[in-house]
Amino acid sequence: MKKRKTIDIITMGCSKNLVDSEQLIRQLQEVGYEVTHDSETPQGEIAVINTCGFIGDAKEESINMILEFAQAKEEGELEKLYVMGCLSERYLKELSIEIPQVDKFYGKFNWKALLEELGNAYQEELYIERTLTTPKHYAYLKISEGCDRKCSYCAIPIITGRHVSRPMEEIVEEVKYLVSEGVKEFQVIAQELTYYGIDLYKKQMLPELIERISDVPGVEWIRLHYAYPAHFPKDLFRVMRERDNVCKYMDIALQHISDNMLSQMRRHVSKEQTYLLIEQFRKEVPGIHLRTTLMVGHPGETEEDFEELKEFVRTTRFDRMGAFAYSEEEGTYSAIHYEDSIPDDVKQKRLDEIMSIQQDIAAELSAEKIGKQLKVIIDRIEGEYYIGRTEFDSPEVDPEVLISRENNQLSIGDFYHVLITDSDEFDLFGTIV
Repeated sequence: MKKRKTIDIITMGCSKNLVDSEQLIRQLQEVGYEVTHDSETPQGEIAVINTCGFIGDAKEESINMILEFAQAKEEGELEKLYVMGCLSERYLKELSIEIPQVDKFYGKFNWKALLEELGNAYQEELYIERTLTTPKHYAYLKISEGCDRKCSYCAIPIITGRHVSRPMEEIVEEVKYLVSEGVKEFQVIAQELTYYGIDLYKKQMLPELIERISDVPGVEWIRLHYAYPAHFPKDLFRVMRERDNVCKYMDIALQHISDNMLSQMRRHVSKEQTYLLIEQFRKEVPGIHLRTTLMVGHPGETEEDFEELKEFVRTTRFDRMGAFAYSEEEGTYSAIHYEDSIPDDVKQKRLDEIMSIQQDIAAELSAEKIGKQLKVIIDRIEGEYYIGRTEFDSPEVDPEVLISRENNQLSIGDFYHVLITDSDEFDLFGTIV
């Protein structure tokens, strides 16, 4: 028997979507709903799917999830089905026709209307509050929406529109609220961090914002995600160097290194500028760990371009790296102006090759940590181990530290000094000091 007044929320895609889901959950709980999130077995009469529309695989995953719930509705297991998020924002009309079992589709920015559909207005006084779906010691902190960059391959500006920064005061207020709820670690996120403040304050304000968050008592770690290499706000180096609670970690998507590809991708940065920026990072912020994302198989990528990319990975030795194969997204500059001429098997071969190079580098860099003492936050218990992370590791995507539960009584969400005793391709192993 499905529980009345219970709503299941399913979040697809990125952490920016997760923040929207958390805000929605808080609003629903305030008016008396029980809410489950990403539950293995949906329990309510109502389901809300928060979709992703970034690349082909993510879209397919979102559509499959909608179809699964649509079938549950047809079989009488569900009374109402709502869809929101990026995929819905982009294909609202098409989806409404194709999947009529969905009661209503909402975009990325009008999900507040869903509350009215359920008989309750959005409550403004809760605007900085949300119910965390992460462990309660860390949270994602979204500082802006949208993107003004026009990279050839990317559909994000089509989906989210222009860059809109949140006011600094509002962000700091949210940080204070989350600290009062037990959050110690903040993953600062945006489609494009470095643009923060240009629309509101007429200049890049990320360094000042991070300083203000850093000043809030109780903030132990701040980690930065999704920076753009062109016109990087250099004062951020000083902030990262001077502030102990700003992690020496930067997630900066570089995509490629050959001038040919950077130009085709409309990245507004050169090979020389990219190498210089990496050099500056490492000189100005000693010990920094750089995470990047690279793309293979973009239209026009020659074997020479790819060889250059491989050399870039070998010589730069990124601490963390992800890569993906180009997938054509309708409406983007690439889709309109270029032919997706590189065969899928070539794309896949290049992807495998570059990730193989990185895997060896990551293993070597992990091994270099053996014998070092590192500050570690404990996220959870899994089998025989406490699972934690260092300041150089973001949740979900980066390596973890495994500490044996034998002879240890550790608390989730607390920090410990850990001696690293071993490593494998993905994780570190340590003992409490």
